[in-house]
Amino acid sequence: MSDKIKQQFKPKKILEIGSNDGSFLKNFDKNKTIGIEPCANVEKITKKMKFNTIPDYWGMKLAKKILKKFDKMDIIYSANTISHIKNLNEVFKSINLILSDNGVFIIEDPSLLECLKRNTYDQFYNEHIYVFSYIALENILKKYNLEIFKVENLEIHGGSNRYFIKKKISNRRIEKSVINQKTKEIKFGLNKKITYIKFSKRVKNSKKKLISIFKKSKSQNKKIIGYGATAKSTTILNYCKVDNSTIDYFLDTTKDKQNKYTPGTKILIKEYNGSIDEDVDLVFLGAWNFKKEIFKKERKFIKAGGRFIVHTPYPRII
Repeated sequence: MSDKIKQQFKPKKILEIGSNDGSFLKNFDKNKTIGIEPCANVEKITKKMKFNTIPDYWGMKLAKKILKKFDKMDIIYSANTISHIKNLNEVFKSINLILSDNGVFIIEDPSLLECLKRNTYDQFYNEHIYVFSYIALENILKKYNLEIFKVENLEIHGGSNRYFIKKKISNRRIEKSVINQKTKEIKFGLNKKITYIKFSKRVKNSKKKLISIFKKSKSQNKKIIGYGATAKSTTILNYCKVDNSTIDYFLDTTKDKQNKYTPGTKILIKEYNGSIDEDVDLVFLGAWNFKKEIFKKERKFIKAGGRFIVHTPYPRII
């Protein structure tokens, strides 16, 4: 992605909203970049790397400060961050203020279309205030003289979209991918209330099926653990009322989660040591969006007869 940006847009100044540990910014000249990262633990990482990181939340006040000190930006990039910010009006108003006239604002977030198609209701969790569709973004961007000129569909997070946004005064061409995305969303019915009523029914049926799988497996004395104590899995566990009486423990590589408990359902989170214990029969896949990678890693467990429980696109044992 960084290489594409360099080749296509040749930016002189780059701003990243939600710069995290610098995975994106490290690919650019330090003198060209500014990171916005309110989480102190990861902001420290980019500071050590000598990147210009501002430990603050994105908004108009911060945008004005940056404009005064650094001038306008050629590229503003934000992956899986905008969906966490409540005041979208302020987000886009401040982007319009700080983006250069021919600049590009690139955002990447889970796709509402894919969420509904794949029944991944766990995309709705405490920090995901929004799950975007092209239709919704198009409507809000109009207010701030911004428009989408390119859309890329990605597999990450069970289906995401990367939107390339410009000012209306920019002469960048609107690409065919924009029309394609809008057509797909209208064909699926994202602009109709009935689509969301049907989705809610599918979610309720999914809950019943998943509970049934857990109950049947426990009645057969199967040992069940969880894999990936994710924010997504927290939604599923609480909605389906699956707690430590069903799942013995979760495995997770994140040190900050280890030896703590899943919120609400109080399942112990253990350190992942490179393999699943031999006495485990079934694994509930909390990190289902990394299924391919996990299956590769756990070939030994699968060869020995171990199986996984997944909830998307419908609950089943695989």
